[in-house]
Amino acid sequence: MGRARCPHAREASQFRLGARRSAGNGRAIAVGHVLAVVSQKGGVGKTTTVVNLGAAFARRGLRTLVVDADPQGAVRYGIALRKGHATVGFADYLAGTHTLKEVILPTALPWLRVMLAGSVSGDTSHEAYLQRFAGGELVDQLLAAARTRCDVVVVDTPPGLGPITRAVLRHSERVLIPLQCEPLALQTTPQILRGIQAMVTENAQLTLDGILLTMYEAGNAACERTVEYVRQHVPPNLVLDVIIPRTVAVADAFAAGQPVVIRDPADKAAQAYVNLATKLAERFPK
Repeated sequence: MGRARCPHAREASQFRLGARRSAGNGRAIAVGHVLAVVSQKGGVGKTTTVVNLGAAFARRGLRTLVVDADPQGAVRYGIALRKGHATVGFADYLAGTHTLKEVILPTALPWLRVMLAGSVSGDTSHEAYLQRFAGGELVDQLLAAARTRCDVVVVDTPPGLGPITRAVLRHSERVLIPLQCEPLALQTTPQILRGIQAMVTENAQLTLDGILLTMYEAGNAACERTVEYVRQHVPPNLVLDVIIPRTVAVADAFAAGQPVVIRDPADKAAQAYVNLATKLAERFPK
């Protein structure tokens, strides 16, 4: 890992952390917050973070909507949907075949609702979905409407900074970057930081809540070196002090179709997600 200057530092140092928004009269704006969860590569715990963070917000009494903008549609497997739920979602709203009310589905938690990816998750081609998403107008309308009804909207995005993720970031206030505790993940971090910084030119309200270290295994030398490297080379205010451990309970919960914060709240990963939700919620304007 060495101690050479990290290429992440220049990009990371340009971000604001947890900035508050206010109206011209100095009072906080009474709208919900759109939090995009993005990563440069898949398999870093992004969707797991989305569903568990959404559930943890809801357990705090925040009206929460989880939106699956990733055409792979993995949110549906772990969000605690009610039995016999519909399969429509974001893609169907964008296509104009369903209303917003029809694509927002209930879950096992009273304060948690979800919008699945919808019919696109079963398509062999995502081209039509990409075209509708890239247009941006309907995405803007959807997220704006959601913000008036919810305290927080958590959006799962596809890996990378393609047209879907960029469209979401244009209409988000906050962004969270999960980073798997493995050396390979470090190679993609400068890319995602540069990409998000570029998005700030299109959305001046976009705030980086931080890099979230995920899948940490105590005693694993590679994991520990990765954490040490990030702590030494990325500005400390951009790395969240909450670390999500890799646990069997997380995998078991996802297999059972539930967030681990619901299925096994005593699990270390569940507790970490609850702590993360608490820290992020404290940054929201009152």
